[in-house]
Amino acid sequence: MPLMKIDLIKGRTKEEIKQILDISYEVMLSTFDAPEGDRYQIVNQHEDYEMQILDTGLGVERTNEVIVFTIITRPRTEKQKLSFYSEVVNELHDKVGIRKEDIMFSLVENTDENWSFFNGEAQFLNGSL
Repeated sequence: MPLMKIDLIKGRTKEEIKQILDISYEVMLSTFDAPEGDRYQIVNQHEDYEMQILDTGLGVERTNEVIVFTIITRPRTEKQKLSFYSEVVNELHDKVGIRKEDIMFSLVENTDENWSFFNGEAQFLNGSL
């Protein structure tokens, strides 16, 4: 059940945001082996001064096209994570024209008891999912 939070600077078109959402969802389905309909994505748009995404000393220059993905998910293998990162970056670059250097990920792992989808119940634990 990945929950994707996508932070970006204001100014993108609705169509571009839809492409970002669709691409990241499709790649998540294939690389994480998630079921169809397992789609939880939230876009937060910020003023340019509200996002300071530097390079941690790696020599990467960011632009105002920077996107930060925070993905909250069950544990994934290293192979799944690396495939997800690579495929999202390549697809966004090829289909939307976003620079690869402007895409950042942070994956946060949690377990089944950390999810409640409604009614204050833990659907993974009570057998609903």
